[in-house]
Amino acid sequence: MSLICLKDVRKVYHVDKEKIVALSRINIAIEAQEICCVLGTSGSGKSTLLNIMAGLEKATRGSVIIDGKNVTNFSEKQWALFRQQNIGFVFQSYNLMPTMTAIENVAIPLMFKGMSKTERVKRAVHMLKIVHLGDRLLHKPTQMSGGQQQRVGIARAFISRPKIVFADEPTGNLDSKTSREVMEIMVSMARKYHETLIIVTHDREIAKYADRIITIHDGSVLSDVSNLAISDSRVNEEELSS
Repeated sequence: MSLICLKDVRKVYHVDKEKIVALSRINIAIEAQEICCVLGTSGSGKSTLLNIMAGLEKATRGSVIIDGKNVTNFSEKQWALFRQQNIGFVFQSYNLMPTMTAIENVAIPLMFKGMSKTERVKRAVHMLKIVHLGDRLLHKPTQMSGGQQQRVGIARAFISRPKIVFADEPTGNLDSKTSREVMEIMVSMARKYHETLIIVTHDREIAKYADRIITIHDGSVLSDVSNLAISDSRVNEEELSS
């Protein structure tokens, strides 16, 4: 069984008297440990698709099955618990807590697992070293560059070893060199920890890092193709060992 399965998913927004079809009968199955890119221009429906898979929005019609569970009609409370246990996020705008240090930001997901502060800090330091921020452990977001902030965000997304990591335009605010570095780190971590990584982007260069590219246009799947992913990672296996 596929890890994520969308069946006849449709999403319609009603704005005043106008009906806007954001997604039209989407059928997608994503396998465990797959690195999948949802590619599309602004307004194509790609972010809406991610939001439905992550439970941030509800489908108007259709069903969403994740890890064998029908999550289509989950309540907010059910989704919150499910995300804590199974999902990590990497955001375009980083979404770091401005008053917290890098360690504190990365450790946040572990608080929901009832882990001791000592263990949370230990794991956060380990993750930050993996993403080459061992010298920024006590820095706050305003003391870091955009690329450094995004690496903190990646460490936070992976620290609890979720089954799925969603990355929504993860390089949207970064230059090309930093984008490559961020993607190489993120893909390497997904490979090492055997996690499913779903990247949403408008950038075809970023799509090249995926095993599979699903192109969305006007709310429909335009193409769904396998891809020989870029594999020249800058993060070696030794650095990722836990």
